[in-house]
Amino acid sequence: MSIDARFFSADQVETDICIVGSGPAGITLAREFIGQDFNVILLESGATDFDPSTQELASGEVIGDPLIAPVGVVNRQFGGLSNRWVLKIGDNQIGVRYAMFDEIDYQTRDCIPFSGWPFPRSSLSPYFERAQPICMAGPFDYEASSWVKDPAKELPFDCDTIETGMFQFGRRTAFYIDHKKELEQAENITIYHYANVVEARIDDTGKTISKVRVACLNGNQFEVSAKVVVLACGAYENARILLMSNQQQPHGLGNQHDVVGRYYHEHPCAIGGYFTPTDPEVFDRAGIYDLKKVNGTAVQGYLRLPKDVLEKEGISNINTLMFPCPDDRQMNALKAFKCLGENAWSIVKGAMSRGRKGSIPENFWNKLPGNLLDMLLGLDAVVKAVWLWLFKSQSLFLQFARGGGWSTLSNNRGRFERFEMRHVLEQSPHPDNRVTLSSECDALGCPKLQVHWRWHKDDADHLVRYVKYLSKQLAEQGLGQFDYKLDAEGCIDIIKPAGSHHLMGTTRMHDDPKFGVVDANCQVHGIKNLYIAGSSTFPTGGYANPTLTIVAMALRLADHIKQNVD
Repeated sequence: MSIDARFFSADQVETDICIVGSGPAGITLAREFIGQDFNVILLESGATDFDPSTQELASGEVIGDPLIAPVGVVNRQFGGLSNRWVLKIGDNQIGVRYAMFDEIDYQTRDCIPFSGWPFPRSSLSPYFERAQPICMAGPFDYEASSWVKDPAKELPFDCDTIETGMFQFGRRTAFYIDHKKELEQAENITIYHYANVVEARIDDTGKTISKVRVACLNGNQFEVSAKVVVLACGAYENARILLMSNQQQPHGLGNQHDVVGRYYHEHPCAIGGYFTPTDPEVFDRAGIYDLKKVNGTAVQGYLRLPKDVLEKEGISNINTLMFPCPDDRQMNALKAFKCLGENAWSIVKGAMSRGRKGSIPENFWNKLPGNLLDMLLGLDAVVKAVWLWLFKSQSLFLQFARGGGWSTLSNNRGRFERFEMRHVLEQSPHPDNRVTLSSECDALGCPKLQVHWRWHKDDADHLVRYVKYLSKQLAEQGLGQFDYKLDAEGCIDIIKPAGSHHLMGTTRMHDDPKFGVVDANCQVHGIKNLYIAGSSTFPTGGYANPTLTIVAMALRLADHIKQNVD
């Protein structure tokens, strides 16, 4: 059942379990409780359709290095950030990458300060297997050898120095459409839309949440009392709710050691350079690194370093996706064509919108002659790319969010010259990267977010060492030349503003409350009925998209709650 909280007439409602947030973590938890002998309330700030006024509640500021602003990475809508997944995975479907974190990601590492999870990856294995169908991904198998039967289709790396890992993909509608229907049909689940949690209150003992206070933008308010409360609204909002619940505990709930909001980390990306194979036939043999469907499952290979190498070299966990591309002349022509097309469309939209001017860059007209010249010099590439886009479902640029399918075409050795090497980076969980409360308030009177974030020099050094190692191995194994470019400080630039919408940390797991907000069961230290779900509990984040681990951890938490709710 669904209820519009703006028109809910009671002052208070009681339930057994209250889940705050309906992203993949909250939805997975609620699904696990369907048909149980207890009642569940799922509170969601937004609704099925996007609401700009509700989304504005996520606004805040970034202090430090360029990072995507909070309003751009928090999605106050049923399904959470799954609504914003944009990866084209074939058959007109949009989805997301899935992968398990590597074993080393759970371990304490000398090269990563504050690393180490309170349990090994093996303890999550059964939950990963259960997570696969929830994510509507393929079989629980992430071994490259399982997806490529012909060894000639995988580059002949020395597996002791370079490995091929595999991503799977699932469609985004799984959470905000398919699973939403299941929850609405469940007799013991009630979804409240437009229900913004603005405070959690504890009882006189200071060890139990007694109620959460809900406020709506139209002024309606009510309270929810529950035996168990789970915050599942993302790394920013989970920390924000704890910090602004400060009427009884001045520093916020679970924050007796000033840990709430700290150790925030993301997955910055970088283009390290270009790999030119020695043998051009590689472009017709490297299909494993293309995003395509194998036996009905969308998969894509990537490069990574083995655990032993990471430990020996003292490098953080980084991966590399390979995107084939033409030479500079053709690339410049395609970029110019894309720039001209996008801005022409902006002008047309402006003209269609009652004479309003379209939004085009200020320097567009200054660059127009150069763009026209580049496009004319590479007109052959533009014509070929447009034909492939119209008739072969190929993107103009084979990039991170543009799907693939290039390996299914013939004569790739004549189409491409090199691979763009794009890296997804592990960021160390520094305590000074954190979420705090601003002095500015939102429409509900709640403090807005302040995100303090920097890309530290030690993380930048990890990337340089990784790229140099990869370049050396590719050359020594006779596979080709990996040309990378360092800036004046000897670093490789990350893509700015940074961020992959992978918000981690801020309420991290640790057995010691001096270094973590929740214990190994995701229970807030010192508060027996308050739990946190989602990637805000992750001590470290490796390079893999966090969603599969979010779902696995939610399943683990659901099993724990089932055994302990009374």
